[in-house]
Amino acid sequence: MTLRQKLLLVALCTLALPVAGWLYVRQMETLLREGQAQALVASARALARSLVVVEAPLPPAGSAWYVQQANVPITIDGYADDWASLSPWAQPLGRNAKVMFAEDDRWLYFTIDVRAPRRSRADASDRLALSADHLILSIASNEDAQRYLLASAAPGATTAIALDPEAGVLPDRLNAQWQEDGGGFRAELKLPRGLRLDRFGVGVHLAGDAEPLSADNRPLLEFSPSLSQELARLAPDGVRVRVLSPDAWLMAQTGRLTLPDTPASEQPGWFPSLVYRSLLATRLDDNAAWTEDAPKIDLPEVREALSGKPATAWRAGEARGSVVLAAAMPITQGGKLHGVVLLEQPSRAVPLLANRALFGLLLTSFAVLLIAGGVLLLFATRLTFRLRRLRNAAERAQDNDGKLDGPFPLIDATDELGDLARSFSRLFDVVGGYTDYLRTLASKLSHELQTPLAIVKSSLDNLDHAGLPPEAEPYLARARDGVARLGALVRAMSEASRMERAIASAEAEDVNLVDVVRGCAEGYRSLAGERHIAVELPDAPVHMHVSPELIAQALDKLFDNALSFTPTDGWMRIALRVTADGADVELANQGPPLPAAMQGRLFDSLVSLRDKTTPGEAPHLGLGLYVVRLVAERHQGSASARNIDDGVAFTLHLKGLPRQRLA
Repeated sequence: MTLRQKLLLVALCTLALPVAGWLYVRQMETLLREGQAQALVASARALARSLVVVEAPLPPAGSAWYVQQANVPITIDGYADDWASLSPWAQPLGRNAKVMFAEDDRWLYFTIDVRAPRRSRADASDRLALSADHLILSIASNEDAQRYLLASAAPGATTAIALDPEAGVLPDRLNAQWQEDGGGFRAELKLPRGLRLDRFGVGVHLAGDAEPLSADNRPLLEFSPSLSQELARLAPDGVRVRVLSPDAWLMAQTGRLTLPDTPASEQPGWFPSLVYRSLLATRLDDNAAWTEDAPKIDLPEVREALSGKPATAWRAGEARGSVVLAAAMPITQGGKLHGVVLLEQPSRAVPLLANRALFGLLLTSFAVLLIAGGVLLLFATRLTFRLRRLRNAAERAQDNDGKLDGPFPLIDATDELGDLARSFSRLFDVVGGYTDYLRTLASKLSHELQTPLAIVKSSLDNLDHAGLPPEAEPYLARARDGVARLGALVRAMSEASRMERAIASAEAEDVNLVDVVRGCAEGYRSLAGERHIAVELPDAPVHMHVSPELIAQALDKLFDNALSFTPTDGWMRIALRVTADGADVELANQGPPLPAAMQGRLFDSLVSLRDKTTPGEAPHLGLGLYVVRLVAERHQGSASARNIDDGVAFTLHLKGLPRQRLA
């Protein structure tokens, strides 16, 4: 990973700022919600107390039957088709029966659905009716009450017979319908509204059950316009108020969920609304369960209020970008629970304030992030550029054997990179001086050793003429041999010094490298013996401005080196390849691989991989590959060596000599 990428990652740490701001805005939105919820709960508490104080017609405490409004005309036929729209709010009677009540302007309708797998049938007038499947219905109007026996021996029309015919003004018989299916039976009847019934009781007696399913006379509840008028007088503005019975049935309602008129410019669009619901709103309930058309609002908040505790809930509003706060407060009178008052207040203020705060924070945060990232990127770019200058200078110095081609960069800087540059500069000065010393060591030694060698040689000649005993002759011969070898070393070092000067002063000309390499290769065949030499040359001429004598001399050194390591039946390959900036001359041979530790030092002076010479042989000083490197550098190129399959390849990369300008 580059330095710029690392600093860019550091810049991304500033993302913690918008994240922290987002958490802060969420906390602020939660506090705004809590404050608004507390205010609405206080309004609901005050409204519940006001309803008790003004003696509004509150629903009675305890269980009751709720009478729904008939949306379509109901035909008394014992079938459930007319009750389909009301069936979601059927009222249970035990586990196996459901009861529904409905009314219109003239009639009060009643139906019951009983699930009974085994049946026992008898008409209501039959003396065995009480031991068969039957219903006991109880109705009451003010002080008058009557009980009826409803049973049927077959599906169809039937009659409910009064059990106390002399009890009051209520009718003695009620017309009804009785229908059956494979899982039970259904009974249906209607009563005139003029009876002004206020209580109703149901008992289900099945022949196979020991205990009947029964409900005592319960009050009949319906939507109360008078209670709605009282609510409209007490309800605060901009709030929808509903009063629910202890069973969560809707008893009264007033107000609508209308938002105050706001300019179109201040109304949130779809994107701020999406941001609020996705990032800020902690929890919003489903809006469908709060519909005003439902006769029963059985929600967790309502159930909590029915248990005696106030409850609040937030949900998404119908208008875009709005929310609705609902508060449920129990209505108690004389220690009894008479229902729940439910307040709902729409608002755009909380989402609007939260969105404004969030967008302002995000814009500021991202602006800071962009500025910080840009500054860090510029700093990283400048730092990378300075480090790259140091690297390039160090690589050039390495290519020049520690010699700098000018002042080391950044040595005038006052920061840590300046200290590093000055340290590198001093290091390369030392390395360059030591390299110059090593390069001139051979010429110095050859010059200094001439006189001592002459003295030793003349002394040995004098000893030879002085007449030594025979036993001293072997020692004198060894001394002469050592002087001869030392003289060869001195001459070789002198030759290397002269070679350096000759290479530096060589003149260049335009030649075809193909002809130079082909001529050298043909001359080597007679020297290779049984070794096979392969030559790979391009078809087209390769014209370059070079010194052909130096290139031939470098190839001679490479061939001499390869010849000493190639087996007598081995192979050698000479190739010339054109490159983008010059040409490569490669000489490969079969033989042992290069040691990994020596690959970087093969072309240094006085370095050799040959075994120690035997007595009588001239020592090998390792100057051949050094001359190859000097030739490559003179042609602005380089020399390299690498291991290949079953051998070694030496490459001479040439770019050509610079052309001399005429004065």
